[in-house]
Amino acid sequence: MNKAVLTRTAAAFAAVTLVAALSAAQRATAQNGGTDAAKIEQGKRTYAETCSHCHGPNMLNAGTITPDLRRFPDDKQRFFTTVKNGKNNKMPPWGDILDEDKIEGLWAFVSSQRKP
Repeated sequence: MNKAVLTRTAAAFAAVTLVAALSAAQRATAQNGGTDAAKIEQGKRTYAETCSHCHGPNMLNAGTITPDLRRFPDDKQRFFTTVKNGKNNKMPPWGDILDEDKIEGLWAFVSSQRKP
């Protein structure tokens, strides 16, 4: 093969790789309700600071009564209500501690980790 053919092949490969990466990023954003990576990262930090001690570092804390958050239903309103108001006198309410933006970030992070 000559140099021109190799250059065109490399350029074509780079273009295909870029299109595939962009498509994957767009699918991930669409699956997360249009949220972006920054919002997910913010939610990940908030989760580590406020949620992981009960729900576990990977959203699953074996041996406790907390649910596997990776299986939380795709129900944003339910999530917000639960975080704000607490649940069954077992989960404390966070509505006075976390603002809407922080809860939105949590939702983005939890949604991004959802398992079927």
